[in-house]
Amino acid sequence: MLAIISAGIAPVFALMSFFYLKDRFSEPLTLIVKTFISGAALVFPIMFIQYALQAENFSDSNFIQSFLLIGFSEEFFKWFIFIYVIYNHTEFDAHYDGIIYAVSISLGFATVENVLYLVTNGIEYAFSRALFPVSSHALFGVIMGYYFGKAKVNKYYKKWNVTLAFVFPFLLHGSYNFILKTVTSEWLGLLVPFMIILWIVCLNRMKAANNPVQID
Repeated sequence: MLAIISAGIAPVFALMSFFYLKDRFSEPLTLIVKTFISGAALVFPIMFIQYALQAENFSDSNFIQSFLLIGFSEEFFKWFIFIYVIYNHTEFDAHYDGIIYAVSISLGFATVENVLYLVTNGIEYAFSRALFPVSSHALFGVIMGYYFGKAKVNKYYKKWNVTLAFVFPFLLHGSYNFILKTVTSEWLGLLVPFMIILWIVCLNRMKAANNPVQID
């Protein structure tokens, strides 16, 4: 069990450290822990909602399951937690801060989800889980945090950017799960380019958020 838990949380700490160390002005660890725990606490209510909807035969459509049952529910609650816990906090005062806190929420969620998956299915999935589901949650968090940060530091189009902080992660998450659900033996051939492009976009967004001049 200890090996499974270690394998489940190791990629989370590696990713969190990577995004944290990219920050020009370090955020308080206590607040990062708070947002991380808030994200982790989302797993069980979301699992309950998803289970209840599946039990009621919500839909057999891969599209609806991917975008609404998974993408919408998970990204909406992360988005809501960000607004409730951190958006008006005094420590959230720079563009890149949005990325740090959104990634923290996302990785909190990913940690519990990943450990539960490995406990159920075995430690042999730890590497692929680290490369895809855990990393994807972090990258969806980067996109969410980028637009939250943009809304915070730029008074123009504030509501629009707060909306985009949900819409883009939702669409990306839905697309990720739709690939997994609809493609069988060739899923890796589509998912790898998807993840590479997502990493490139997110690294670009991180660079822009760390540059006070470049917030468009």
